[in-house]
Amino acid sequence: MPDTPTVSAHGPISRPTPLRQAVYEALTELIINGSLTPGRHLVEAELAESLGVSRQPIREALQRLQTAGWVDLRPSQGAFVHSPTAQECAQLLSVRALLETHSARGAARHATARDVARLWELQQTGLTALATGDARAIVEANAALHGHITLLSRNAVLAELIPQVDRRVRWYYMPIAKPRGRDAWNEHARIIEAIGEGAADRAEELMRRHTRNTTDFYCEQIAAVVGRDD
Repeated sequence: MPDTPTVSAHGPISRPTPLRQAVYEALTELIINGSLTPGRHLVEAELAESLGVSRQPIREALQRLQTAGWVDLRPSQGAFVHSPTAQECAQLLSVRALLETHSARGAARHATARDVARLWELQQTGLTALATGDARAIVEANAALHGHITLLSRNAVLAELIPQVDRRVRWYYMPIAKPRGRDAWNEHARIIEAIGEGAADRAEELMRRHTRNTTDFYCEQIAAVVGRDD
């Protein structure tokens, strides 16, 4: 019998926020970090026990998760974690690429020596996670580095827009974090170098290539999985 991922590590959720919102956020994060894998059957009773709540907020959260594209509700079968398609990934990452290239350009124009030093610290965090093979840590380090580049762009609109796609990007990146890792972090290093040199055009182009490489790699992985299933 295949191993069944556990959700118990999350533990009972805190109650200050409205319960239905807390449950929704908890389940979303479990999907993003891979505790609930694509295609996983979501059983209300099991989820309720794991999160320490009744089944009603779980049922409400699953409805919201379907609307948001995290879960598929199938008649007479129940709820299942959505399996992202190559097309969905390409669409989202193409939007991300537009935002990230502007971020890299802005960062190259505005970053101070201290800012660049912080980017190198975040780069080292990613390399350490890569060396240990911790996919979740790699994903978090990747998000932190890209997020800091956005911050350095000094562009309030970008800072508002990018977090809207960041959660789904983290979800998509989880299964490729390790196999894509070495190339991705080498690309990060070249982007940081360009930012440090104030080379806005080069930083923008390197970020464009980086996001395209990630998109291509993910789509190839999805195609390979589909090919094995056929």
